Amino acid sequence: MRLYRNLVEASIKALKKIFTENQLADRVVQTTLRSNKKWGSKDRRFLAATIYDAVRWYRTYYEILGKEPQSTQDWWKILGIMWILQGIELPDWETFEALNKEFIINKQAELSTVLKIKTSIPDWLDDLGRQELGNEWAACIEASNEPAELVLRANSLKTSTEDLLINLDKKGVQAQAMELPDAVIVPKRQKLTALPSYERGYFEIQDASSQQVAPFLEVEKGMTVVDACAGAGGKSLHLAALMNNKGNITALDVEEDKLYQLAKRAKRAAVSIIKTQTITSSDTIKNLYDTADRLLLDVPCSGLGTLKRSPHIKWRLTPDFLEQKKQTQQHILQTYTPICKKGGQLVYATCSILPSENQRQVQTFLASEAGSAFQLLKEKQILPNEGFDGFYMALLKRI
Repeated sequence: MRLYRNLVEASIKALKKIFTENQLADRVVQTTLRSNKKWGSKDRRFLAATIYDAVRWYRTYYEILGKEPQSTQDWWKILGIMWILQGIELPDWETFEALNKEFIINKQAELSTVLKIKTSIPDWLDDLGRQELGNEWAACIEASNEPAELVLRANSLKTSTEDLLINLDKKGVQAQAMELPDAVIVPKRQKLTALPSYERGYFEIQDASSQQVAPFLEVEKGMTVVDACAGAGGKSLHLAALMNNKGNITALDVEEDKLYQLAKRAKRAAVSIIKTQTITSSDTIKNLYDTADRLLLDVPCSGLGTLKRSPHIKWRLTPDFLEQKKQTQQHILQTYTPICKKGGQLVYATCSILPSENQRQVQTFLASEAGSAFQLLKEKQILPNEGFDGFYMALLKRI
C-alpha cells in the first residue's frame, strides 16, 4: 500500500480533534471524508481505516512510542508505528526517520504480555472489567478489538431475506443469511446506503445482537407499545415489522433530532404505526402510565458492548460518567416502568457487558418498592466474544 502525505496529514488532523479536542470519532471521520471532494473511494477507505485503527490501538502505539502524543510530530510517529506493525513499508520521509522497525516489533512482543496494553484500554477500565467479569474479561476485551461485522435486517414489511439477498447480489453485494430471522451478514464492509434497496426501505443496518432485543419483548399485532428510549428508532422499526404494522407504537426520547430521524426512517420503511414524542418533563412519562401492553427500556449505558464499531468509547468513558449512567438507568426503571399495564411486559436492555449496568440493576429494581409489582421472566447476556456486539436484555412482567 502506498502512503500519500495529504491523506496522512488529514488523518493526523482528525486524530488530534478526537484526542485533544475530545470530539466524537464518528463525526470527525464523517467531516474528514467530506472535506475534500477530490478524494475517491479508495482514499476515503484509507482515511477511515487509518483513523479508526489508530483510535482502537491508541494505547498500544503510545506505549511503544514511550509517551502519549502531544505534537504533530508525535502523531506522525504513532501512525508510523501502526504501519510498521501492519507490515506496510514506510516511505522515505523525514517524519519517519526516528522510527526503528526492529525496536518497534520487539517492543510490541514485550508489551503483549500485559492485557491492558495488548488490548489498548485504560488502567481503570481493565481493573473494572476484571472485577465485574473475572475470567471472562480477557476474552471479552480481546474480541472487542475485532472490527464489527456488517449486518442488515431485512424489512419484512417490504421484502424477505431471500429476496433481499437476490437484490443485493444483482448490485454486486455478496451477502449471506444468518440463523436470526431477517438477519443478513455482508462479509466485506462497504457503503450500502446509496443502494436503491436501502432507499426503498428494504433493509436497515443493525447489528445481530441488537436485532435480538425487539423479539425478546414478545409483541403481537394490535398491541400498544412504548419504546421509551427510542433514539433514532432502530428497535422501534423492528417492533413495527414484528407487529406487521398493526397496533400503536409511541417512540419517546429526550433528543428531538433523533426522533426526527426516526420519522424519516419510518416513512422509508413503510411503517405507519409509530408516533414520536419528545420527553420534555416527567409529565410526559406520567401521562403514559398504565397504557402499554409492552414497554421497551433500551436505556443509556456505557456502550462497552459496542467497542467493535465504536472504539473511541473507551477513551471518552470515565468512572464518574459510568456512575452517572448507572444512576440514570435506575431512575428510568423506577419512574418509567408504570407505563406498562398490569399483566403487560417490559424489556430492560443495554449495549453493555457490565453486570453493574445489567443484572444488578434489575435485581436492585426488583428489590425496591416500585419493582415489587414486577417479576423477572428471563434474561440474556450476549458477550463480544460470541461474534457481535455485547448486549443485555431482561424480560419482566407486571403482576
